[in-house]
Amino acid sequence: MEFSEINIRAHHTIACIWDFDKTLTPGYMQTPLFREYGIDEGSFWNEVNRLPEIYEKQGIHVSKDTVYLNHLLSYVKNGPLRGLTNKKLRELGARIELCPGVPEVFDKLREYAQRLGVANNLEVSLEHYIVSTGIAEMIRGCAAAPHVDGIYGCEFIEQPLPPHYTEVQVLKFLDEPTEISQIGVMVDNTIKTRFIFEINKGSNKNPKIDVNAVVRAQDRRVPFENMIYIADGPSDVPVYSVVRKGGGFAYAVYSPNSREERRQNDALLNSKRVNGYGPNDYTDTGFSYDWLCMRLEDIVDRLSKERSYALESQVSQPPRHIHCGNAANRPRTGDNAEPEGHQPSLL
Repeated sequence: MEFSEINIRAHHTIACIWDFDKTLTPGYMQTPLFREYGIDEGSFWNEVNRLPEIYEKQGIHVSKDTVYLNHLLSYVKNGPLRGLTNKKLRELGARIELCPGVPEVFDKLREYAQRLGVANNLEVSLEHYIVSTGIAEMIRGCAAAPHVDGIYGCEFIEQPLPPHYTEVQVLKFLDEPTEISQIGVMVDNTIKTRFIFEINKGSNKNPKIDVNAVVRAQDRRVPFENMIYIADGPSDVPVYSVVRKGGGFAYAVYSPNSREERRQNDALLNSKRVNGYGPNDYTDTGFSYDWLCMRLEDIVDRLSKERSYALESQVSQPPRHIHCGNAANRPRTGDNAEPEGHQPSLL
């Protein structure tokens, strides 16, 4: 049996990394925001979808994944979303509808991974992360947030510091009325891969480890082969590729009532972009929950075999006494034979 990286450590970390929109929630997280401010959701997204073409005619290239952030800020600046703050975004996050089985699935999978470890004489911990092109503050406010180990998403700044802010009293700006006015972090489906590497190398747990630092495969906190990435479709291909190339698992989900989404996922499976697909229903009697449990079984089984192989091949055996049957009682002959009746001296 061949293993690319062999070690004998007993503790292993596994990570389930989740997309958010249409993966953990049936629709888009911004729905409660639009309802709160009386904005037609369909009209907003129609405007967003037309923006790249309009800007292209002006010779300006924009990211299709994140151009909606600037359009939200236009709504703030021009009135429909005036006064929108990060605090308000987090409050609205509590209204996000989650898929069946969420958030219970996080703790159930965590407990199952731990039991698998005990059964294999390993200490196994499962961590959950959300990596989204959506708004981080809204995710932090939803019911899933307390059950995950980290959230990566787009961030807004409310009070950008002015020019020469080091020369003036900054505190006076903090007392002024606030609203989101700048983008702090912009996440598209390519930048998602950066966060995957942060989890992989442990930069998210130890700030001293730069995400671009060279870290040996056996020293990485969460090896790619210990990852499962769950997302809703073609736009997540960059992350699917990174995780699968590293030996991990990729799982695509679809809305149970959408045959078109299911067909898209079938195409991803046929092109070997993902290892499997199923509905975004994570109840413990459903297909997706069972699929994730089987992948945890696969990972823990591999870890157990790696450990056994490492112990056999890398840990030397201590010296031992050599017994040659009854050789001590056999009469010696030839030059080495003792004269009859001679007793060897004791030193």
